[in-house]
Amino acid sequence: MHDEPMDPFAGDPGDPSAGMDPADPADPLSEDEKQDVLEDLEDLELYQALLEPSGIRGLVVDCEDCREPHYFDWELLRANLRHLLDDGRPRVHEPAFNPDPEHYVTWDYARGYADGVQDVLADTPGD
Repeated sequence: MHDEPMDPFAGDPGDPSAGMDPADPADPLSEDEKQDVLEDLEDLELYQALLEPSGIRGLVVDCEDCREPHYFDWELLRANLRHLLDDGRPRVHEPAFNPDPEHYVTWDYARGYADGVQDVLADTPGD
């Protein structure tokens, strides 16, 4: 079993990554970039713990390349971040098939929700 999803463009002459040489290593992430990805992974754990019980399946990210929203469930986003950390470049991606936008929130929403929960907990008198 593969940790990565199958390449949807395998064998397709119109593959958008056709010009990339997989043997050509990416520049390694800087220490600051690695730290940012590690922080994103930590944040993702918190967001999932807080939001999944209310039916949120993952996060939506506006893709700068294709200018479309991409919907990522928790595990796929986590795998993508780990891949970026290990490989130094993001995976080739495509939009999810027919996702229900009602089940996804943005990073900013998730961050604000987590901040709100932390504020409420900080204002609650301890036992």
